[in-house]
Amino acid sequence: MSQRLFRHPRIHTGVPGAAPVTAVLTEGEQIVAVGDAGELAGAASGVVQTIDLDGAAVLPGLYDAHIHTAALARDAVAVDLRGTATLDEALTRIGAHAARLPEGAWVVGGSWDSNRWTPPRQPDRQALDRVCPDRPVLLATIDGHTSWANSMALQRAGIGADTPDPVGGQYARDAAGEPTGILREAAARPVQAMMAVEHNDDLPTLLLQAQEQLLSVGLTSVHDIDGEDCRDAYLQLYRDRALKIRVHKAIPVSFLDRAIEQSRRTGDGDDWFSTGPVKIFGDGALGSHTCHMARPFAGDPGNTGIAVTPYDEIVALARKAVTAGIAVATHAIGDRANELVLDAYAELAADRTLDLGGLRLRIEHTQYLRPGDAARMAELGVVASMQPTHCTTDYDLADELLAGHELLAYAWRTLLNAGAPLAFGSDAPVESPNPFLGLHAAITRQRADGSPPGGWQPEQRLTPVEALAAFTFGSAFAAGQDHRKGLLTPGRLADFVAVDTDPLAAPPEQIPSTTVLTTVVGGEIRWQSG
Repeated sequence: MSQRLFRHPRIHTGVPGAAPVTAVLTEGEQIVAVGDAGELAGAASGVVQTIDLDGAAVLPGLYDAHIHTAALARDAVAVDLRGTATLDEALTRIGAHAARLPEGAWVVGGSWDSNRWTPPRQPDRQALDRVCPDRPVLLATIDGHTSWANSMALQRAGIGADTPDPVGGQYARDAAGEPTGILREAAARPVQAMMAVEHNDDLPTLLLQAQEQLLSVGLTSVHDIDGEDCRDAYLQLYRDRALKIRVHKAIPVSFLDRAIEQSRRTGDGDDWFSTGPVKIFGDGALGSHTCHMARPFAGDPGNTGIAVTPYDEIVALARKAVTAGIAVATHAIGDRANELVLDAYAELAADRTLDLGGLRLRIEHTQYLRPGDAARMAELGVVASMQPTHCTTDYDLADELLAGHELLAYAWRTLLNAGAPLAFGSDAPVESPNPFLGLHAAITRQRADGSPPGGWQPEQRLTPVEALAAFTFGSAFAAGQDHRKGLLTPGRLADFVAVDTDPLAAPPEQIPSTTVLTTVVGGEIRWQSG
């Protein structure tokens, strides 16, 4: 097997405290050695191909610990309501998109945010009926936790005035008790199920297109959180040898029993496609006013959010998963939700009949914590899987809705200091999948335009080294893959990127505009700019 010598004056290995090296020697998909270019060239055996990388630095391959790649892929053929300033503007986009679709086809997509409309207002089915009277419509909010349906979509799913609210969900209703078309959390599932049957797309082809986008921003691995259709599509690409990124695939909680029947175990697979944890929902999201809080939202008396999965069920599901060798990742945003998930994980840890082995317990998002819960996460060894750009997108909304709450908010500094493992991702397409935007947010607590001055709650900022580690080794650790990914050392996979801006040395304001020049996965150049 031939060797390759990748050379660059500044290669960051990710090893804590280690100086940059000037070469990485690979054989097949693995790293054989790192060090001085001259010395490695002399030590190489057989025929060696030398590749000089351009740019300011070479970094370990970036790993998104929480991304919805099927949703990201489908965005290319869906209506996009990001940036709409009013309901009327949103309706105009929806109508124009629907006019380009085949007769009767579903209108899907969304990413709407009524908190940012002028005036802020919750839409309804009648508004959609005006622009789409003869086709079903289902549009998710930017956070994915509320959906907006028209009358036809509700009728096809059998939702009417007599339909009771499901556990973990809520149908918004008008004064007469009729559903308004706003479906919160689990209430959207009947319409989603109907759409999944009737709305077909070529997901493998869409994922191939998304794969190029992910490689172009320096991602070499992803932890996908989408459903079984996404798994099937990736397995098709795997069989076709079309994968260029490595995929760690979560199991939807609705599929847990089937996954156990199929003998799936976390870590099964290989370096290209592997089984991840089961994904459980503890609560909703801030923007939808459905994250589970200990106290009501400011200006919304009596609303403490939604416990999407009751506590006893979280414990039962987590125990079932762990017993079957499946790790657990539980979505929790509100402080009460995080507290309950930690309580559930503490029950598992105290159960001497359970053997966690190398299974990692995770909390996805970990946005708002009671002050004492950072230390509890560390004590339990729970991974804080967080998305830094959620902080910079939502800080003004957090200030508004959580005023007066005693909370740790997006507290990655406090968590890291306490000893809790950090893993960073994007939650794309909720946010951009570009990890350099996440690095900037983690380092500065600012948006790309520099707001707010000095950063929001700047005491929670990370150093560039810490932020990069959370996007590389931290994500690998969360997936139980830290022996294979996250660092550039012998025996690990040859996954790395060359960039035009060194995030460990450049002024932070330059990081968001970083351009990836070359992405190497498994010792092969999988993407190059220009």
